[in-house]
Amino acid sequence: MSRTAVLTVAHGRHEHLAAQEASLATSTRPADVRVVAALGDPAIEGPHVLHVDADPAALPVAAGRNRAAEAAIAAGAEVLVFLDVDCLVAPGTVGAYERAVAARPDALWSGPVTYLPAEARPYRLDALADLDDPHPARPAPAPGERVPEPRWELFWSLSFALHADAWRATGGFDEAYAGYGAEDTDFGQRAARAGLELWWDGSARAYHQHHPVSRPPVEHAAAIVRNGRVFHERWGWWPMSGWLEEMAALGVVRRDGDGWALAEAAR
Repeated sequence: MSRTAVLTVAHGRHEHLAAQEASLATSTRPADVRVVAALGDPAIEGPHVLHVDADPAALPVAAGRNRAAEAAIAAGAEVLVFLDVDCLVAPGTVGAYERAVAARPDALWSGPVTYLPAEARPYRLDALADLDDPHPARPAPAPGERVPEPRWELFWSLSFALHADAWRATGGFDEAYAGYGAEDTDFGQRAARAGLELWWDGSARAYHQHHPVSRPPVEHAAAIVRNGRVFHERWGWWPMSGWLEEMAALGVVRRDGDGWALAEAAR
């Protein structure tokens, strides 16, 4: 059996992280290695916590994921399961990812994610399946089903897994990204360039805990423009175009040649 690691990057969200730990404790296949990369947050403590210096105004999520993966591989992990700090897991999620990676170690695996409603709080771990309603913008195969995904732009980093060798082939996340947006889309492109395939596993289900958000995320406009520009330089197209169009309608960003810039009023 492969050694499997579960990796999370966190800054704040302490209650969400505690709930995630509780959900992992219900796993029918417990992780062999657990790493939480705490980005500039000394309040996150524990033997599995890896502290990473960070500017809270521009959190280095990519760097945090890379440090977590390095620590897990150094501890002998062969299967890397990445979870967003807001995600809870079903009892079978970790085991499902482990089996999927064993079946296709040359693939990047994602599972369906349900955005949990605020009114259902506090979330009962033994009743998450009753709230199962995967996000409509991503494929959601049934438990027991696996489907290939040719659209790499649909990769997201809320919940995914891959073999350590596949991780090495990608080169990890690009640490030029800091703050909100684009580092996961970039990672998908790096995985595709490395010759990996993207697959969905319906048994690897996760549940995203509610927190307030802005739509579009105008408070992250500067980071979205900056990271979008980095991505454009790497891959020749702009990610997050829907958000950029919506923020342009609000006067927060503007067209700048074939790209985007902050509007003067937002500087």
